[in-house]
Amino acid sequence: MDMKFGFNVPVRGPGADPAGMTKIARRAESLGYDYISVTDHIAVPRNIDSRYPYTEDGMFPGRAGEYLEPLTLMGFLAGITDRVQLLTSILVVPHRPAVLAAKMISSLDVMSKGRVILGIGAGWMREEFEAIDAPDFDARGRVTDEYLQAFRILWTEQNPTFHGEHVTFNDLIFEPKPVQPRGPRIWAGGESKAAKRRASTLADGWFPVGNNPKFPLDTMERYSAAQDEVKDLSQNADRDPAALDFAYWAIWPWTGGAETTTDGERRLLTGTAEDLKGDVKRFEDRGVRNLSIMLLGGSLDKTLDNMDRFADQIMSKI
Repeated sequence: MDMKFGFNVPVRGPGADPAGMTKIARRAESLGYDYISVTDHIAVPRNIDSRYPYTEDGMFPGRAGEYLEPLTLMGFLAGITDRVQLLTSILVVPHRPAVLAAKMISSLDVMSKGRVILGIGAGWMREEFEAIDAPDFDARGRVTDEYLQAFRILWTEQNPTFHGEHVTFNDLIFEPKPVQPRGPRIWAGGESKAAKRRASTLADGWFPVGNNPKFPLDTMERYSAAQDEVKDLSQNADRDPAALDFAYWAIWPWTGGAETTTDGERRLLTGTAEDLKGDVKRFEDRGVRNLSIMLLGGSLDKTLDNMDRFADQIMSKI
C-alpha cells in the first residue's frame, strides 16, 4: 500500500491570492504531494458563542473572518494543476442548497478531469448558519444525510427524482455528470458517533481530525478503537468495511519536533523522521491510505519551506 500525503492550502492570509496559490499548488505537484485541500467558511460572524471542536478552549482560530469560498478556489486550483487531487476539507454540506452544490461539485470534477474528493461535515457554527440563511442548525445532521443522498442521485441517474424533508426535485436535466462514475468519493469528517455512522452508511470513507478534545484520536490506540467502531457500523449496515477509504487529518502544525498528548504519549505524526516512518507504517497496517499534514506557515515562504522539508525528510524516506 502506498501512502498518500496532502495538506491544506491557505484560504486566508499569506498565500491566499493568485500568485501565492499558484506557487503552492505547482510546488505541491512538483514535490509529489497527492492532494491539496481547502476548508469551508462563507461568512464569519463577529460574535461567536459556538464552541470550536478542535481547540482546548473552544476558540475559533479564524475569527478574523477572511475566507476564500472553497469551491470557487478549487476551480482556480483545477486550472493551474494537472495531477494533484483536490479535496474539500471539510465542506459544510448544509451551507449550500443541495442541487446547486451537486452541480458545482460535478462541474469541478469535469473541469479537473476527475480529481475531486469530497470531504464533508455537518458544521459546528450556529451563528454562521443563521448568517447565511442555511437550514436549521439543530437539523444539520439530518440535512447533511439527505443532501448526500440527493448528490448521488443527481450524479448517477438520468432522470433524478428525490422527495425528502429538506430537498425535493424531479423532472430535471442534470448534466454534465461528474467524470468519476458515481461522482467524487465522499469522505465523512467528524469524530462523534453520528459522524462515524455517516461515514459507515452514506459515505465512501472516514476522515477524522486527530485532536478533538471530546474525541481525541492522537495516538494509534485511540484511533484504532474509533476506526473499529466505523468498521462495525459498516458491517451492521451490510456494507464491506474493506471498501471504505480511511484518511486522517493531523491538524497540528508539522515542525519536525515531538509533541505529547494529554496522556503524556507522543502525538501521532510528530517527532523525528523515524517516528513518522513508524507512524505511517502503523497507519498502513490499519488500512489508512491518506494522511493530511498541516504545513501552513506564517508566511508564503515558510509554507513553501515546510512543503520542501516534509517532502525531503519524510515523503522521500517512506
